Amino acid sequence: MENLQAMLQSSTPVLIDFFATWCGPCQMVPPILKEVKDKLGEQLRIVKIDIDKNPQLAAQWQISSVPTLLLFRDGKPVWRQSGVVPAHQLVPLLESHI
Repeated sequence: MENLQAMLQSSTPVLIDFFATWCGPCQMVPPILKEVKDKLGEQLRIVKIDIDKNPQLAAQWQISSVPTLLLFRDGKPVWRQSGVVPAHQLVPLLESHI
């Protein structure tokens, strides 16, 4: 995950989707993120992290429920949200931080 560290330090904001394969609501997130990516394009990178395969990252950022979205800008977390957020609400929230 050292490439993740480099990605977080870049000037492009990074949205991390923390999810688990057993999580029902997590299945609703990918189409929402696709819509976000279609609207925001290169302004934002989106990364998916499975908390069961990366427990150290989940612990590092205190992810206690999934899905959780965590937005990083210049290597620092600037916004987080647990639960499913519809794309029409998520896009303006992200735009205010990027």
